[in-house]
Amino acid sequence: MTDTVPFEQLLGQIEDRSEVLREAAAAAPDFGVRVPGCPDWTLQDLVAHISGVQRFWAVTTRLADPSAPPGEEQRGGFEPQGDLLEWFGESTRLLIDALRVAGPDSPAWAWWGASGAPMTAGAIARHQVQEAAVHAYDAQESVGKPQPLPAAIAVDGVAEFIEVGLGASGPWPNRPARITFAATEGPSWILDLSPSGARLDPPASGEPLATVHSSASELVLALYGRIPFDDLRVDGDRAVLAELLEWQPSE
Repeated sequence: MTDTVPFEQLLGQIEDRSEVLREAAAAAPDFGVRVPGCPDWTLQDLVAHISGVQRFWAVTTRLADPSAPPGEEQRGGFEPQGDLLEWFGESTRLLIDALRVAGPDSPAWAWWGASGAPMTAGAIARHQVQEAAVHAYDAQESVGKPQPLPAAIAVDGVAEFIEVGLGASGPWPNRPARITFAATEGPSWILDLSPSGARLDPPASGEPLATVHSSASELVLALYGRIPFDDLRVDGDRAVLAELLEWQPSE
């Protein structure tokens, strides 16, 4: 697993993107506006979702039990109480506090066990950066002011998506494929897809079926289905990207 972002920096990124999300939600005319990136949700649904997610991972981190997710009696209530944005702010604080107390190497349950990525508080923090960042973009888009993801977050987001999201998705059901994602910031990532699943930066050589060129922010947003790959420069076979979108997790 590529994990080069310092733990305290991850915690700061969660706080920053959560604050950006709250600011966007506060600027909405009402919480009933639709979320283009999650078309079945209103902005209220989005804020309630991210609040519940952060509270879930706070509990999971505190339990430090990699064998199973928290039971119903351990979770407590995740439904918003009182002012929605205050509830969300408290959710973020609970998550950050739990992660900081645990430290990056503390064991924890995580849904991505099949990926081979660590089941630790550090891995939870890394994924929660991306959760907050993409949903902050969703909230901004809901009020008509979407902004790119910060480069430092997006660069790690490409690798994290491949390693964790795709890595936990099981066998690739289509023809074996190799895709290169090339960020204008400099880094690039090679994704191999086979019956063994998804693999980041494999040792074997070979030409990719497709190479996607864009900013790291646009690459992350395309991988999460927020913007179409058709809007990005693609050299090679675009059909494999359509197959990827059909297979990958949508969260």
